[in-house]
Amino acid sequence: MRIDVHVHLCAVSMPGGSMSRKLFHSIPFRFMRWRLNLDSTDPYLQQALERTLFDSVRATPELDAIVLLAFDAVHQRDGSVNWPRTHLYLSNDYVFGLARQNPQILPAASIHPYRNDAVAELERCVKSGAVLIKWLPIVQDFNPSDPKCIPFYEALAHHGIPLLSHTGAENALPNIDKTTADPMLLRPALERGVKVIMAHCGSRLYPWEIDHCDNFIRLANEFEHCYGDTSALNVPGRWYALTRCLRDPVARTKLLHGSDWPILPIPPASTIGWAKSRDIMREPNWIRRDVLIKQQFAELDEAYWNRAAKVLGVESRGSASATTKV
Repeated sequence: MRIDVHVHLCAVSMPGGSMSRKLFHSIPFRFMRWRLNLDSTDPYLQQALERTLFDSVRATPELDAIVLLAFDAVHQRDGSVNWPRTHLYLSNDYVFGLARQNPQILPAASIHPYRNDAVAELERCVKSGAVLIKWLPIVQDFNPSDPKCIPFYEALAHHGIPLLSHTGAENALPNIDKTTADPMLLRPALERGVKVIMAHCGSRLYPWEIDHCDNFIRLANEFEHCYGDTSALNVPGRWYALTRCLRDPVARTKLLHGSDWPILPIPPASTIGWAKSRDIMREPNWIRRDVLIKQQFAELDEAYWNRAAKVLGVESRGSASATTKV
């Protein structure tokens, strides 16, 4: 079973989520709406986003399913919600609802570890079918090495559910604390046996940002249950990270497929060739385009395409043809 473990959906007009005006009118989100041909004045914009996602998944025969990520609000250390600092929120129940509508969607819950009910919510989400837990510490404002996270790690290890945590730079959402980008802060989770998927492999986007990719590689070599996903590694500033991870014989075997949709994937022409890049850029479906780019790397072999299903413990729902190429 071939799975994209890193797919987002924004909440623009729905009771189960919210988006701040700052984020809605930001340049990255204006660009996404334009490229996806979405009308920001459409009163049914949320439904249009859902249809675009469903259509994109359906039109990607190389994949069997995608993991759709919920996104929890910012919480303070006392457990209370901080709505003024929350720019994006997508409820767990909303994601579960979409998963019930579409068998190609696997639900991922998001639970802030400072929540007073964090462990209880994890129990509920596990029973509801969550395949992993999603964190973005830079934006959700917490430190993964904080002792307050330990009970949550122990609960994750008990249930055997993976943690997908953002590492490295974040450029689409407003940052609160950039110091939480270091993969090393997830060591307490790894030491307690949690399967940790480090999103973006600790990479940076711009040259002046701190690069944590080597720290991801170090942890991948040290812990058997440390993984990284390839989401957003098809963005020009992050191209280097995929090459660097593929050079390491251990890190190469720890990569899971992820797109970071609706982030625009751009093929690295200097690596795969200008003619091939031109052909791939003609693919309008960004989820499939991301697949086509990664198919050009021989090191991303059959094990890479099937690894996510094994890490998530998801049973096969059929076999996608990952041999279809541009």
